[in-house]
Amino acid sequence: MSFLPLHQAHDYSALASRWKALAKRLKLKLNTLTRVQDLQIYWLDTGRGQEGPAIYLSSGVHGDEAAAAWGLLTWAEENETLLKEKRFLILPCLNPCGLILNTRADHRGLDINRRFHLEADEICGPWRKLLMGRLIDLSLCLHEDYDGQGCYVYELSRMRPPWMQSVMAGLRVILPDPRATMDGHRANKGVIQRSRVPKNLPGMPEAIELQQMGCPITLTYETPSEFSFDDRVRSQVEFVNAVLSSFPMLGNTDA
Repeated sequence: MSFLPLHQAHDYSALASRWKALAKRLKLKLNTLTRVQDLQIYWLDTGRGQEGPAIYLSSGVHGDEAAAAWGLLTWAEENETLLKEKRFLILPCLNPCGLILNTRADHRGLDINRRFHLEADEICGPWRKLLMGRLIDLSLCLHEDYDGQGCYVYELSRMRPPWMQSVMAGLRVILPDPRATMDGHRANKGVIQRSRVPKNLPGMPEAIELQQMGCPITLTYETPSEFSFDDRVRSQVEFVNAVLSSFPMLGNTDA
């Protein structure tokens, strides 16, 4: 069964409408981070004013990776009880113009995943202001990869052994990417694990900036964008569920 007509995959108004409806059901405010090209970029905090750390979830940094944005929405719609019980900070789609245009870049032709360190950037600046001083225990940044031969994850943490090995081994919708090297990094059964920030970066990606801000574990999940759209959406949901079910803050939940 399809999650939505394929022609809606890049319909930001449809995506935003469902987030608004979800926030209304949860009796939460869907906040505006900033506006670009008359489009609102939203964020949602399920903590209801509570203090304490949150789990960070984001998607839509690259507009041509639509299954990540719809996967995050689908996960949220299927886990309303968990959203009421635990604190999540959610960025549903950070690049709405890119989603509409089906491009990696934003409305300026820029890759915002190289600009999260820039306070003056019209998207990343407000993002930095939102995140400054917040406690984040875990971050999941959802993406897709045109060259992917399966799903894979970048794990930036100092956990030993790498936490994601067991998570990725249990995924079933799309199997882990079998390549031993991806983007110049060594990989093991769909896991690229790093304990330190790479040097000489062309700009600061979201996950690494989150780590620099103090988040101890940042995960960037990638589904293969040439696979079935519905499988990619469901794989995004499966990954978030698998991570949260094994994360100590949540314990063994039914997420």
